[in-house]
Amino acid sequence: MSILKVLRQIVQDVSTAPDLNAVLSITVGRVQKAMQTEVCSVFLHNPDTDRYELCATQGLNNEAVGKVSLSVDEGIVGLVAKRAEPINLEDAFQHPAFHYIDGVGEDLFHAFLGVPIMHQRRMLGVMVVQQKEKRRFDESEEAFLVTLSAQLAGIIAHARATGAMDARVMEGAQPVARKDLRYDGVPAASGVVIGEIVVAAIPADLDSVVDKDAQNLDQEKADLASAIESVRRDIRDVAENLAGRISKDENALFDVYLRMLDDDALPSEMYAKIEQGQWAQGALREVIMEHVRTFAAMDDPYLSERSTDIKDLGKRILQHLQEDTCDRQIVYPQNAVLLADELTPAMLGLVPEGQLSGLISVTGSGNSHAAILARSMGIPTVMGAVDLPYRRLQGERVIVDGYSGRVYINPSTELIQAFSRVVIDEQIVADELKELRDSPAITKDGYRLPLWVNTGLAADVSRSLQQGAEGIGLYRTEIPFMIRDSFPSEQEQFDSYRKQLEAFAPRPVTMRTLDIGGDKALPYFPIEEENPSLGWRGIRITLDHPEIFMVQVRAMLRASEGLDNLRIMLPMVTSVSEVEEARRQIDRAYEELIEEGYAIKKPPVGVMIEVPAAVYQTRRFARLVDFISVGSNDLTQYLLAVDRNNPRVASLYASYHPAVLKALEFIVREAHKERKHVSICGEIAADPGGALILMAMGYDVLSVNANNLPKVKYAIRNVSFTRARQLLLSVRGLHDAEEIHQELRQSLKAFGLARLTRPMMPGQQA
Repeated sequence: MSILKVLRQIVQDVSTAPDLNAVLSITVGRVQKAMQTEVCSVFLHNPDTDRYELCATQGLNNEAVGKVSLSVDEGIVGLVAKRAEPINLEDAFQHPAFHYIDGVGEDLFHAFLGVPIMHQRRMLGVMVVQQKEKRRFDESEEAFLVTLSAQLAGIIAHARATGAMDARVMEGAQPVARKDLRYDGVPAASGVVIGEIVVAAIPADLDSVVDKDAQNLDQEKADLASAIESVRRDIRDVAENLAGRISKDENALFDVYLRMLDDDALPSEMYAKIEQGQWAQGALREVIMEHVRTFAAMDDPYLSERSTDIKDLGKRILQHLQEDTCDRQIVYPQNAVLLADELTPAMLGLVPEGQLSGLISVTGSGNSHAAILARSMGIPTVMGAVDLPYRRLQGERVIVDGYSGRVYINPSTELIQAFSRVVIDEQIVADELKELRDSPAITKDGYRLPLWVNTGLAADVSRSLQQGAEGIGLYRTEIPFMIRDSFPSEQEQFDSYRKQLEAFAPRPVTMRTLDIGGDKALPYFPIEEENPSLGWRGIRITLDHPEIFMVQVRAMLRASEGLDNLRIMLPMVTSVSEVEEARRQIDRAYEELIEEGYAIKKPPVGVMIEVPAAVYQTRRFARLVDFISVGSNDLTQYLLAVDRNNPRVASLYASYHPAVLKALEFIVREAHKERKHVSICGEIAADPGGALILMAMGYDVLSVNANNLPKVKYAIRNVSFTRARQLLLSVRGLHDAEEIHQELRQSLKAFGLARLTRPMMPGQQA
């Protein structure tokens, strides 16, 4: 078997292991066998003791597992961790760092190869292989172990985090769950919330089924039995329909499926899991995944492929199980914190209005569209909490710290009290800022800057007006598309757009034409691409589908009749020809409606500058359109080559990167040469410090999320335009995003605006 195939097999086996012990046991066994060596061991770092503990071994004394440990400066294992690089020795006994541990059984093993296990720059531990013969492991063996370690690091980190959830401590005579378990993610929407977790599962997806205690064993068994019988019926129907079109051998596969569903086969194991207290969906997942692991590990290709059949069977049962029980309404707590493996904009509508208090996503970053919507709604959010064992957290008490990106599971009374004080302080500031609702954003020396809002959800309208918004700089028309199961008709779009335009009239409303693709998928219009951020998205899709574009533009124009406050904005433009073609179609829609008798005025049309190609054509675009708007979130992504939905590179996404700021200044200068109005609707505008430097650059309008509008207004009203220009000049001289960010924080404090910066969190030093 090739090295690559061995690697894939090990990773596949380990990724489906139920817990950390299983992960480590499979790892050491498979590695020892694959490398044909005599020993493979894993030492993991214990942060509580600051020692490397022997957690699994194949070849040494198993009784030493869990008992033997080394300090961080002890032995060759400690040296591997300290250097964060492999150490390959012909005879470990001769190395000055060698440390003999009695009772482990490594007396006979001379050859030593140790590689670090690292996850997101954190040292998790060390993987070691040993052999009696004095020899250096060759380059291919070292490369194999380094590669495997890198691939397993995330799995080990996740399994370890899951184990922390399961760990119990003794309190009196009863074991209780560990308190203050902390998991780190990426801050996505500021604020703090103390609430109860509701796990959002993906339909018919075994991997996303959560663990949950069965409330009624008989009901769970009955639900499972009904779902299994439905699948049996489906299989028989398919077999009958295909009987005359496929061979007997091929038709026999359906008999195999039915035998698997015999009461004494897979179902009996599922019922046993329910008897142990697991709900039907969890029991199904556990049994199916156990069999998938078993078959996938088999050397025989035919038997190995059967793992796919079993998983498919499990998915079919789950689909029926979920459909049959969907009428049992989920009861959401008043302070629900929605947790998902991958948070999508559509999921935000799952929780009844007024009960959604926080959001957590295992994947994604602080700049995904779900995170942007969360900021718009003012909901504290943490994304990219990759180690969070989300399946086991249904109903758990949680603290979401949207400032630092931390999640605390089962928080102690002391921690709850500390964060409660932060929540109270936040509310005091918010209440004071409400007084600015009807006051314009005018600097101390008389410079006025209009503040508009970004919207997309129906609830955004009232929230935006309550915060004193002077217009809509970005209405995300794709949001209504994303929460449906088919394209909305022209009339349905008209109804939606009319509500937005009427609510804000006579204030301007800027509607962006359909911007899907990338991380904004429609369930009924799937786009499968290897690199969706650079693929078929935005204006590219709508120009390729004029039937979609024309329906949307007609609905917008009709909705503006008698109000005349519509502005149409084109996303993701890269060339003049795209703008010209889009304008031709808008003109055509306008002419059609005039012929049909509608009394409408032609609205201003603008473009979004979101990609580097558009930056350098700003002036040319300005001659073709009525206004320019900058989408700084995507522009930052493309300038820095950082996927804003990837938590692995989230730290590299920097709104204050010098290159980003230079591009923003260039755009506004170029557009003003053609005397065109320039707005910006990215997240940088929603930060008080960013708002001040954008104002100093000359932006005509800032469009921000409604939740941040009062803070931005307060910052502008308490600083002179002259001081904002001085701040911009000082920022121009800095060469690092973090330096610029710190300069802005210090400047806000110097301006007396410290209350607008992140509050002091429990445990932080002043």
